[in-house]
Amino acid sequence: MQQYGILPKVLLVCTVILTAVLSLKAQETTPSNTVPVRMTVTVYVLGDRPMPEINREDVIVTQGRDRLHVTEWVPAKGDRAGLDLFVLIDDALDTSFGSHINDLRAFINNQAPTTSVGVGYMRNATVQIVQNFTTDHNQAARAVRLPIASPGAFGSPYLSVINLMNRWPSHPNRRTVVMISDGIDRARRGPGFRGLGIIPDANSASDVAQRTGTMIHTIYAPGVGRLQRNFFEANTGQNSMAKLSDDSGGESFFLGFQSPVSIRPYLDTIQNILGNQFLLAFQARPGRRAGLQSIRLTTEVAGVEFGSANSVWVPAAAR
Repeated sequence: MQQYGILPKVLLVCTVILTAVLSLKAQETTPSNTVPVRMTVTVYVLGDRPMPEINREDVIVTQGRDRLHVTEWVPAKGDRAGLDLFVLIDDALDTSFGSHINDLRAFINNQAPTTSVGVGYMRNATVQIVQNFTTDHNQAARAVRLPIASPGAFGSPYLSVINLMNRWPSHPNRRTVVMISDGIDRARRGPGFRGLGIIPDANSASDVAQRTGTMIHTIYAPGVGRLQRNFFEANTGQNSMAKLSDDSGGESFFLGFQSPVSIRPYLDTIQNILGNQFLLAFQARPGRRAGLQSIRLTTEVAGVEFGSANSVWVPAAAR
Protein backbone atom coordinates (compact mmCIF):
# COMPACT_ATOMS: atom_id res chain seq x y z
CA MET A 1 0.00 0.00 0.00
CA GLN A 2 2.89 2.33 0.76
CA GLN A 3 4.41 1.64 -2.72
CA TYR A 4 1.21 2.79 -4.39
CA GLY A 5 1.24 5.91 -2.16
CA ILE A 6 4.66 6.95 -3.52
CA LEU A 7 3.46 7.02 -7.15
CA PRO A 8 1.50 10.32 -6.91
CA LYS A 9 4.52 11.98 -5.34
CA VAL A 10 6.77 10.78 -8.16
CA LEU A 11 4.31 12.04 -10.73
CA LEU A 12 4.18 15.41 -8.94
CA VAL A 13 7.99 15.75 -8.99
CA CYS A 14 8.10 14.82 -12.69
CA THR A 15 5.41 17.36 -13.45
CA VAL A 16 7.35 20.10 -11.63
CA ILE A 17 10.56 19.23 -13.50
CA LEU A 18 8.77 19.16 -16.86
CA THR A 19 7.12 22.50 -16.14
CA ALA A 20 10.49 24.04 -15.29
CA VAL A 21 12.06 22.69 -18.48
CA LEU A 22 9.21 24.01 -20.61
CA SER A 23 9.44 27.36 -18.84
CA LEU A 24 13.15 27.63 -19.62
CA LYS A 25 12.48 26.56 -23.19
CA ALA A 26 9.84 29.27 -23.56
CA GLN A 27 12.39 31.91 -22.53
CA GLU A 28 14.74 30.79 -25.31
CA THR A 29 12.42 32.19 -27.93
CA THR A 30 14.88 33.58 -30.46
CA PRO A 31 14.45 31.46 -33.61
CA SER A 32 17.55 29.84 -35.11
CA ASN A 33 16.76 31.26 -38.59
CA THR A 34 17.41 34.97 -38.05
CA VAL A 35 18.91 37.88 -39.98
CA PRO A 36 20.98 40.83 -38.73
CA VAL A 37 19.19 44.18 -38.34
CA ARG A 38 20.45 47.61 -37.26
CA MET A 39 18.73 50.71 -35.95
CA THR A 40 19.36 53.96 -34.08
CA VAL A 41 18.02 54.33 -30.53
CA THR A 42 17.71 57.46 -28.41
CA VAL A 43 18.11 57.08 -24.65
CA TYR A 44 16.02 59.49 -22.58
CA VAL A 45 17.01 60.01 -18.96
CA LEU A 46 13.98 60.64 -16.77
CA GLY A 47 14.28 63.42 -14.24
CA ASP A 48 17.38 65.33 -13.23
CA ARG A 49 19.92 62.55 -13.10
CA PRO A 50 23.07 61.53 -14.98
CA MET A 51 23.02 59.00 -17.79
CA PRO A 52 23.27 55.53 -16.20
CA GLU A 53 25.42 52.79 -17.62
CA ILE A 54 23.42 50.65 -20.05
CA ASN A 55 25.07 47.46 -21.24
CA ARG A 56 24.16 45.27 -24.16
CA GLU A 57 22.50 42.69 -21.92
CA ASP A 58 20.29 45.42 -20.46
CA VAL A 59 18.58 46.02 -23.82
CA ILE A 60 15.47 43.90 -24.38
CA VAL A 61 14.30 43.59 -27.98
CA THR A 62 11.10 41.68 -28.69
CA GLN A 63 9.41 40.76 -31.93
CA GLY A 64 5.96 39.45 -31.17
CA ARG A 65 6.54 37.03 -28.28
CA ASP A 66 10.16 36.38 -29.18
CA ARG A 67 13.04 38.00 -27.33
CA LEU A 68 15.75 38.64 -29.90
CA HIS A 69 19.50 38.29 -29.51
CA VAL A 70 21.23 41.70 -29.24
CA THR A 71 24.63 41.62 -30.95
CA GLU A 72 25.70 45.25 -30.59
CA TRP A 73 24.90 48.25 -28.40
CA VAL A 74 27.39 51.09 -28.71
CA PRO A 75 27.10 54.87 -28.21
CA ALA A 76 27.06 56.95 -31.40
CA LYS A 77 30.33 58.63 -30.46
CA GLY A 78 33.94 58.66 -31.60
CA ASP A 79 34.43 56.68 -34.79
CA ARG A 80 30.73 55.67 -34.66
CA ALA A 81 29.36 59.23 -34.44
CA GLY A 82 28.71 59.70 -38.17
CA LEU A 83 25.43 61.51 -38.86
CA ASP A 84 23.67 62.75 -42.00
CA LEU A 85 21.38 65.61 -40.92
CA PHE A 86 19.02 67.20 -43.43
CA VAL A 87 17.15 70.43 -42.67
CA LEU A 88 13.94 70.38 -44.73
CA ILE A 89 11.82 73.55 -44.90
CA ASP A 90 8.39 73.90 -46.46
CA ASP A 91 8.29 76.66 -49.10
CA ALA A 92 4.59 77.08 -48.21
CA LEU A 93 5.52 78.63 -44.86
CA ASP A 94 4.61 82.23 -44.18
CA THR A 95 7.55 84.59 -44.55
CA SER A 96 7.26 85.37 -40.82
CA PHE A 97 9.37 82.22 -40.44
CA GLY A 98 12.27 84.53 -41.20
CA SER A 99 12.43 85.41 -37.50
CA HIS A 100 13.65 81.84 -36.83
CA ILE A 101 16.38 81.69 -39.46
CA ASN A 102 19.20 82.81 -37.15
CA ASP A 103 18.32 80.08 -34.63
CA LEU A 104 18.29 77.52 -37.43
CA ARG A 105 21.67 78.69 -38.69
CA ALA A 106 23.11 78.53 -35.18
CA PHE A 107 21.80 74.97 -34.81
CA ILE A 108 23.56 73.95 -38.03
CA ASN A 109 26.82 75.63 -37.03
CA ASN A 110 26.78 73.86 -33.66
CA GLN A 111 26.82 70.39 -35.17
CA ALA A 112 29.70 68.03 -34.46
CA PRO A 113 32.53 67.75 -37.03
CA THR A 114 31.33 64.21 -37.80
CA THR A 115 27.91 65.51 -38.93
CA SER A 116 27.19 66.18 -42.59
CA VAL A 117 24.40 68.73 -43.08
CA GLY A 118 22.12 69.20 -46.08
CA VAL A 119 19.47 71.88 -46.64
CA GLY A 120 16.45 71.81 -48.92
CA TYR A 121 12.98 73.27 -49.55
CA MET A 122 9.73 71.38 -50.15
CA ARG A 123 7.68 72.46 -53.15
CA ASN A 124 5.67 70.68 -55.87
CA ALA A 125 5.99 67.32 -54.03
CA THR A 126 9.74 67.34 -54.44
CA VAL A 127 12.78 68.92 -52.75
CA GLN A 128 14.90 71.73 -54.05
CA ILE A 129 18.29 70.93 -52.52
CA VAL A 130 20.13 74.19 -51.92
CA GLN A 131 23.02 72.51 -50.12
CA ASN A 132 24.12 68.90 -50.52
CA PHE A 133 25.53 67.09 -47.51
CA THR A 134 28.66 68.83 -46.29
CA THR A 135 30.75 68.99 -43.13
CA ASP A 136 31.28 72.71 -43.82
CA HIS A 137 28.54 73.78 -41.43
CA ASN A 138 28.97 77.48 -42.08
CA GLN A 139 28.37 76.87 -45.76
CA ALA A 140 25.23 74.86 -44.98
CA ALA A 141 23.98 77.56 -42.60
CA ARG A 142 24.38 80.24 -45.26
CA ALA A 143 22.18 78.18 -47.60
CA VAL A 144 19.12 78.70 -45.37
CA ARG A 145 16.81 81.31 -46.94
CA LEU A 146 13.32 82.69 -46.50
CA PRO A 147 10.51 80.41 -47.73
CA ILE A 148 8.79 81.79 -50.83
CA ALA A 149 5.33 81.44 -49.20
CA SER A 150 3.98 79.26 -52.00
CA PRO A 151 3.45 75.48 -52.07
CA GLY A 152 3.59 75.32 -55.86
CA ALA A 153 1.04 73.51 -57.97
CA PHE A 154 1.39 70.16 -56.15
CA GLY A 155 2.38 70.90 -52.56
CA SER A 156 2.70 67.93 -50.20
CA PRO A 157 5.31 67.85 -47.44
CA TYR A 158 4.93 64.07 -47.22
CA LEU A 159 5.57 63.41 -50.90
CA SER A 160 8.50 65.82 -50.64
CA VAL A 161 10.12 64.01 -47.72
CA ILE A 162 9.60 60.68 -49.55
CA ASN A 163 11.36 62.21 -52.54
CA LEU A 164 14.25 63.23 -50.29
CA MET A 165 14.61 59.84 -48.62
CA ASN A 166 14.57 58.04 -51.96
CA ARG A 167 17.37 60.31 -53.19
CA TRP A 168 19.46 59.95 -50.04
CA PRO A 169 22.92 58.49 -50.77
CA SER A 170 23.59 55.11 -49.20
CA HIS A 171 25.85 55.50 -46.16
CA PRO A 172 26.34 53.78 -42.79
CA ASN A 173 25.80 57.10 -40.96
CA ARG A 174 22.72 57.78 -38.87
CA ARG A 175 20.00 59.52 -40.89
CA THR A 176 17.98 62.40 -39.39
CA VAL A 177 15.59 64.96 -40.89
CA VAL A 178 14.44 68.17 -39.22
CA MET A 179 11.25 68.92 -41.14
CA ILE A 180 9.61 72.35 -40.70
CA SER A 181 6.10 72.61 -42.12
CA ASP A 182 2.42 73.16 -41.31
CA GLY A 183 1.81 69.55 -42.37
CA ILE A 184 -1.06 70.46 -44.70
CA ASP A 185 -1.30 68.37 -47.86
CA ARG A 186 -2.30 70.79 -50.62
CA ALA A 187 -1.71 68.24 -53.37
CA ARG A 188 -4.48 65.71 -52.83
CA ARG A 189 -7.94 67.15 -52.48
CA GLY A 190 -11.45 65.74 -52.58
CA PRO A 191 -13.68 63.55 -50.38
CA GLY A 192 -11.41 60.53 -50.72
CA PHE A 193 -8.71 62.27 -48.68
CA ARG A 194 -10.84 64.07 -46.10
CA GLY A 195 -12.02 62.97 -42.69
CA LEU A 196 -9.32 60.33 -42.30
CA GLY A 197 -7.54 61.87 -39.31
CA ILE A 198 -4.13 61.12 -40.84
CA ILE A 199 -3.13 62.17 -44.35
CA PRO A 200 -2.56 58.98 -46.40
CA ASP A 201 0.78 60.17 -47.76
CA ALA A 202 1.97 60.61 -44.18
CA ASN A 203 1.55 56.86 -43.71
CA SER A 204 3.56 56.25 -46.88
CA ALA A 205 6.29 58.60 -45.66
CA SER A 206 6.32 56.77 -42.33
CA ASP A 207 6.88 53.44 -44.07
CA VAL A 208 9.77 54.83 -46.13
CA ALA A 209 11.34 56.42 -43.04
CA GLN A 210 11.25 53.13 -41.13
CA ARG A 211 12.49 51.17 -44.14
CA THR A 212 15.47 53.48 -44.61
CA GLY A 213 16.18 54.04 -40.92
CA THR A 214 15.50 57.78 -41.15
CA MET A 215 14.49 59.54 -37.92
CA ILE A 216 12.25 62.53 -38.64
CA HIS A 217 11.72 65.40 -36.21
CA THR A 218 8.90 67.76 -37.19
CA ILE A 219 8.43 71.40 -36.20
CA TYR A 220 5.10 73.10 -36.84
CA ALA A 221 5.11 76.60 -38.35
CA PRO A 222 2.12 78.34 -40.00
CA GLY A 223 1.83 78.26 -43.76
CA VAL A 224 -0.02 80.52 -46.15
CA GLY A 225 -3.45 80.49 -47.77
CA ARG A 226 -7.02 79.64 -46.90
CA LEU A 227 -6.28 76.05 -45.78
CA GLN A 228 -4.02 77.31 -43.02
CA ARG A 229 -7.03 79.07 -41.44
CA ASN A 230 -9.16 75.90 -41.58
CA PHE A 231 -9.14 74.14 -38.20
CA PHE A 232 -9.74 70.71 -39.74
CA GLU A 233 -6.85 71.07 -42.20
CA ALA A 234 -4.45 72.51 -39.63
CA ASN A 235 -5.34 69.86 -37.05
CA THR A 236 -4.99 67.04 -39.56
CA GLY A 237 -1.63 68.42 -40.65
CA GLN A 238 -0.32 68.48 -37.09
CA ASN A 239 -1.63 64.98 -36.37
CA SER A 240 0.02 63.66 -39.52
CA MET A 241 3.38 65.23 -38.70
CA ALA A 242 3.17 63.87 -35.14
CA LYS A 243 2.51 60.36 -36.46
CA LEU A 244 5.41 60.59 -38.90
CA SER A 245 7.76 61.59 -36.10
CA ASP A 246 6.50 59.00 -33.64
CA ASP A 247 6.68 56.13 -36.14
CA SER A 248 10.23 57.01 -37.15
CA GLY A 249 11.52 57.51 -33.60
CA GLY A 250 11.62 61.31 -33.74
CA GLU A 251 9.72 64.02 -31.90
CA SER A 252 7.10 66.53 -33.03
CA PHE A 253 7.06 70.11 -31.76
CA PHE A 254 4.15 72.56 -31.93
CA LEU A 255 2.48 75.29 -29.91
CA GLY A 256 -1.16 75.02 -30.90
CA PHE A 257 -1.67 76.57 -34.31
CA GLN A 258 0.41 79.61 -33.47
CA SER A 259 3.88 80.42 -34.64
CA PRO A 260 6.31 79.76 -31.77
CA VAL A 261 8.07 82.78 -30.33
CA SER A 262 11.32 80.89 -30.86
CA ILE A 263 12.20 77.46 -32.24
CA ARG A 264 15.46 77.43 -30.30
CA PRO A 265 14.06 75.25 -27.45
CA TYR A 266 12.92 72.71 -30.07
CA LEU A 267 16.34 72.70 -31.73
CA ASP A 268 18.07 72.36 -28.34
CA THR A 269 15.95 69.29 -27.61
CA ILE A 270 16.86 67.78 -30.98
CA GLN A 271 20.53 68.49 -30.26
CA ASN A 272 20.24 66.61 -26.94
CA ILE A 273 18.61 63.70 -28.74
CA LEU A 274 21.46 63.52 -31.25
CA GLY A 275 23.95 63.45 -28.39
CA ASN A 276 22.25 60.56 -26.56
CA GLN A 277 21.93 57.97 -29.28
CA PHE A 278 23.13 54.40 -29.50
CA LEU A 279 23.63 52.02 -32.40
CA LEU A 280 21.72 48.79 -31.89
CA ALA A 281 22.13 45.54 -33.79
CA PHE A 282 20.15 42.37 -33.25
CA GLN A 283 19.02 39.16 -34.93
CA ALA A 284 15.42 39.46 -36.17
CA ARG A 285 13.00 36.81 -37.30
CA PRO A 286 12.44 37.18 -41.07
CA GLY A 287 9.24 36.60 -42.99
CA ARG A 288 8.84 34.94 -46.35
CA ARG A 289 9.34 38.33 -47.93
CA ALA A 290 11.40 41.34 -46.91
CA GLY A 291 9.33 43.94 -45.12
CA LEU A 292 8.72 46.04 -42.04
CA GLN A 293 8.44 44.11 -38.79
CA SER A 294 7.18 45.62 -35.54
CA ILE A 295 9.66 45.48 -32.68
CA ARG A 296 9.63 46.68 -29.08
CA LEU A 297 12.57 47.97 -27.06
CA THR A 298 12.59 47.97 -23.26
CA THR A 299 15.07 47.85 -20.42
CA GLU A 300 15.07 47.09 -16.72
CA VAL A 301 17.57 49.89 -16.06
CA ALA A 302 15.77 52.39 -13.85
CA GLY A 303 15.20 55.98 -14.89
CA VAL A 304 15.53 55.67 -18.66
CA GLU A 305 13.34 55.02 -21.66
CA PHE A 306 14.13 54.31 -25.30
CA GLY A 307 13.03 56.17 -28.39
CA SER A 308 13.20 54.38 -31.73
CA ALA A 309 11.25 53.57 -34.85
CA ASN A 310 8.20 51.38 -34.31
CA SER A 311 9.27 48.96 -37.02
CA VAL A 312 12.47 47.87 -38.69
CA TRP A 313 13.14 46.60 -42.21
CA VAL A 314 13.88 42.87 -42.07
CA PRO A 315 15.31 41.07 -45.13
CA ALA A 316 13.62 37.93 -46.37
CA ALA A 317 14.67 34.55 -45.01
CA ALA A 318 17.47 32.83 -46.92
CA ARG A 319 16.37 29.89 -49.02
